[in-house]
Amino acid sequence: MSAGKSPTVARNLVEEVIGTGWTREIWSGSYGKVLPVTVHDFELLSILPTIFYMFRFGHRRGKGRFLEMFGGETGSVIERRRAATIDRVAEKLSQEDDFQGFDSEVERAILGDLLLSFCLENRSRAVGRQEQVLRVAPAHYMASWVDLPGEVAHLRFVPEMIVALLADQKGSFVEPNREGKKTWFAVGHGFEDNVLLRAFNQGMVRKGPLGDLTSDRFQEDADVGLDQLLTIRLAQRLVQPPEKLRGGEKEDHRISNQRPIAEKASRHFSEDLRRFVLAYSDAIPRHSFVELLECCMAVGLTTLMTSTAEILFKWADEGVIPEKPAQHPPRLFVDCSNGVDTQLRGLAEQSLDDYFRRLERFPVVLMALRLLDHSARHDRQLKRREIPTRPHATEWINLLGDLLFQRDGQAAPILYNLEQKAQELAEKLSEDYPDAADILGNDILEPNPVWRMAEALTSLQGRKNTQNNVESMIDSALLINRPHGLASRRAVTRTSETGGKARKRVVRSLVFTDAVLDYLVHQHVLPTGNKAGYQPLSLRDFLKTLRDRHGFCVDVQPDGLEVSNELLRKNRTTLERRLRDLGLLVGVNDSEAMKQLKPRFERQEAGHDLD
Repeated sequence: MSAGKSPTVARNLVEEVIGTGWTREIWSGSYGKVLPVTVHDFELLSILPTIFYMFRFGHRRGKGRFLEMFGGETGSVIERRRAATIDRVAEKLSQEDDFQGFDSEVERAILGDLLLSFCLENRSRAVGRQEQVLRVAPAHYMASWVDLPGEVAHLRFVPEMIVALLADQKGSFVEPNREGKKTWFAVGHGFEDNVLLRAFNQGMVRKGPLGDLTSDRFQEDADVGLDQLLTIRLAQRLVQPPEKLRGGEKEDHRISNQRPIAEKASRHFSEDLRRFVLAYSDAIPRHSFVELLECCMAVGLTTLMTSTAEILFKWADEGVIPEKPAQHPPRLFVDCSNGVDTQLRGLAEQSLDDYFRRLERFPVVLMALRLLDHSARHDRQLKRREIPTRPHATEWINLLGDLLFQRDGQAAPILYNLEQKAQELAEKLSEDYPDAADILGNDILEPNPVWRMAEALTSLQGRKNTQNNVESMIDSALLINRPHGLASRRAVTRTSETGGKARKRVVRSLVFTDAVLDYLVHQHVLPTGNKAGYQPLSLRDFLKTLRDRHGFCVDVQPDGLEVSNELLRKNRTTLERRLRDLGLLVGVNDSEAMKQLKPRFERQEAGHDLD
């Protein structure tokens, strides 16, 4: 993009050539038919309360009463939101009859610290009681009554995607289940019909119709933890949960049943979460269970997103979505020392750095899909085929691949139209955006107008901006730099091999924190299906499962990265030692067959069948 020229100016020029409607559709960084989330950062730890709400009521969350109750009383909406601090929440709660003994400033400060420790989170995870409160923790089901973040769209449609995956319905939208239908994750029903709600509904009963927002009640004689009680009292202050979402579109409140094209990773994510909740919600202490459940979501979402990218790269080369058995996540090296060993850390950083370079192609592929999608949806002949796109859009994406590679009869007129637009746009941009104009006009280097348009339009959007959005989305799924996250990030200053000025940059590495190791072992010792007990799992099989299912390489070098056998053995030995220290590995000698993984928590054996 030319210096001094903003993406807004570029967009205006594009609109003059291809029209406002088409520009509105393609001027984005996302494409919901392949990955139904907004390609941007999101707060994974804020997702569970919103999922609780959607499962309970069967629609997207709208406006609640948190700002009205705890925000500022004057000023703009932004100013009122900024006034919603821990101190203000503590002051309001201390005035209730349920909170006695918090009258003085010191006592309210103690209450505020309890809220910050257990229930609420400040902007940018800042400490202190004067920062704006942005998030609510999933300590109890009633956290779903607290409308934080203020707009459900700020969660980038990740909760909607997870609800769709777990509900596993067939229509275009997630609907309340029929009465009597057996399912693990019932939508729009009571707590007992949904295993996830059941794990967080301590003390809750329903007194009234299912759709009544005021029908959920807390039994005051129920035995709950302090963090749960604080969350319950906070929610009760709001009187009722938020209303359904009321947006500009008629169906904004409905939960889309769009699924990712990574069907294999999606199925694994749904199965893993279901099996983990069923097995351990009553067996693991609640604080640890919530932490491990968030690890489960981080591992599943990371695998799903990286698998989607791999599938799209394959589609870009061949125009076909791989069959489900052939869908695999990228293989990435994991530093099992958690950053302590500099050699292992360096290899993990190099592995993830190489992968993020590959991801630079991701926004261009999404742009190509949006261009083809718009052209195909407005083609009379293609519209008559009535190809479904929900819940899975695989057939539709394959059609777009046929158009891209000119294997379909309607490809010629569509590509001809795109060629015309490319030439018109090249002329329009030649003065202000010569680089983009050169890309559009160079049909010798790239004969296909789809790729020329995709490259040029991504450049006009700001290539650094689009790439940053992809990186921040992956970082969010990884829970990067969090105590129970999957990756670490640090700033380093490095000089290029050819010399020159040292430059500061950010490097990332996959790591296994203790919480992630705890989760992975407890997940993979569970038997297939809904059988009780545990399955014998050797360390060798465990490492193979991590590699095949998630792409995590410990004792095998990933493609494109040379790792000596000595360092691979060192990485495996480090992992083995940490598993022993955590009480997750037993073995009476050095025989591989005798090294068996075992869980630290005894699972409950009942309630694993729908019958």
